[in-house]
Amino acid sequence: MSKNTGIVEDLRYIRHGAGLTHPEAPQRLVAIYDMLDNPDMSWKFNRIDARHATREELERVHKPSFIDSIAQTAGKSMTMIDTDTVATAETYDTARLAAGGFMNAIDSVVSGESKNAFALVRPPGHHAQAETATGFCFFNNIAVGARHALARWGLERILIVDWDVHHGNGTQYAFYEENQVLYFSTHQYPAYPGTGGAAEMGKGEGRGYTLNVPLRLGANDALYVRVFRELLSPVVRSFRPELILVSAGFDSYIGDPLGEMKVTPEGFACMTRILLDLADEWCGGRLVMVLEGGYNIQGLKKCVRAVLLEMVGETRVTEETLNRLVGETGELADQVIGQARERWAFYWK
Repeated sequence: MSKNTGIVEDLRYIRHGAGLTHPEAPQRLVAIYDMLDNPDMSWKFNRIDARHATREELERVHKPSFIDSIAQTAGKSMTMIDTDTVATAETYDTARLAAGGFMNAIDSVVSGESKNAFALVRPPGHHAQAETATGFCFFNNIAVGARHALARWGLERILIVDWDVHHGNGTQYAFYEENQVLYFSTHQYPAYPGTGGAAEMGKGEGRGYTLNVPLRLGANDALYVRVFRELLSPVVRSFRPELILVSAGFDSYIGDPLGEMKVTPEGFACMTRILLDLADEWCGGRLVMVLEGGYNIQGLKKCVRAVLLEMVGETRVTEETLNRLVGETGELADQVIGQARERWAFYWK
C-alpha cells in the first residue's frame, strides 16, 4: 500500500493543559496516538513534522495585541482566558505548534508529497477570533492554514468544511466578507457559541460564501450524509475548490458529553468518503483535516481511526451504503434540505 496520507503527530501537543480537569484534555491525543502506534496502523502513513507558526502567519488572522496577550501566559501555571478556556505554561508554544503543524500538512498535500493529510493537533482552533480566545481555542488553526495556502501557494478557491458539533464562529468571521474561501458548517443548533443560524451567509463580496446548516439535536449518520450529498456536493461543483480543508470535530459522536448528536464512526467515514470523492473530482485529491472537538475518548479514537482508514484507502464506503443511509431519512431531512436550497438558490445552482 502506498503511503498517500500524511499525519501530524507530535508529543509536544500533549503538554498544553496537563494536570487540569478539563474536557479538552491531553488524554484525547494520547488515545489517538496509541491507536496510531499499533503495528496494524503505524506503517500506513507519511509522518509530517510539526513546526511553530511564525508571528507573520498568525497575524494574517489575529490582531498583534491578541497574540501578545497569549504570549504573556507562557510560563504561568494557569491563566483563565474565559470560563471554559484556560492557558497553562506551555499553551502559547503548543498553540503556535498546532497552527504550524497544520500549515505543514497543507504544504505536504499541495506540493504533492502527500495526497491528503490529517493534522492531529491540539489545542483546537475554530472558535478563536481575531482578538478572542474562547471555546478551548487560542489560535484559529484552520483559518491560519487557509490564509497560508492563499499566500504561499497562490490558490484562489478554498473550501472549508466544519462538521464539529459546535459552530466555528471564529472561522466564519475570518472570511465573512471574502469570496476566496467558502465556509460550510453543519452543527447542533441552538448550542454553543450561539452563532451559525441559516441566515448568516456572509457580507459584501462574501455574501453566499458562508453556508450554515443548523441541525436539531439527535441528527444521525443518515441526515449528515444527505446534507453532504444534496447540499454540499452541488455547491462544490459550482465553486470548484483547489483545496478542501476540514475542521474535523468528533463531538457529534453518539456518546459525546458535550454534544447531543448521534453520529457513529461509520457516519464519519461516510462524510470523509464524500469529501474525498469531491476532492478527487475538483482538486486532485487535495484534502487536509485538522482535529477540533471530540470529548468521549474511546469514541474519538474509533472515529479518527475510521476517518484515517478511509483517507488511506484501506476502507471505502460504497455508493450502496450512502444510498441506504439517504433512504433512511424522512420529513425532517426533507425540511432541512428544502429550506437550505431555497435560501441558497440565489447564489448557487
